[in-house]
Amino acid sequence: MQKMTGSTETTGYDGVCGSDCPVSRCAEIIDGKWTTRIIRDLLSGPRRFSELRRSLDGISPKMLAQRLRFLEDKGLVSRKVYPSVPPKTEYRLTPLGAELKTVIMAMARFGERLKSENTA
Repeated sequence: MQKMTGSTETTGYDGVCGSDCPVSRCAEIIDGKWTTRIIRDLLSGPRRFSELRRSLDGISPKMLAQRLRFLEDKGLVSRKVYPSVPPKTEYRLTPLGAELKTVIMAMARFGERLKSENTA
């Protein structure tokens, strides 16, 4: 892999990307069309499966279930099943998952900037 540009003073990272690159590890988690959107929606609090599905226009139930399971396996999302009829399942970010708030907010700011620069 290539050495990243930028100084340690500004990034807090020495820029060496090898097999244990922290940027690559993070990218593997938040990669894909749906994962960052699921995390974005869970930043505002717990959501039921059906609420997430409604807010993520175009996602299939199978894909949503796969992404939620993936995030749960990685320790970013927790799932709580309530014993009711019909069963109620609620998803929320774990403290580790909530740390992605700064990443998601930075992506939102960058997206807004791209939008404004492309429409100017």
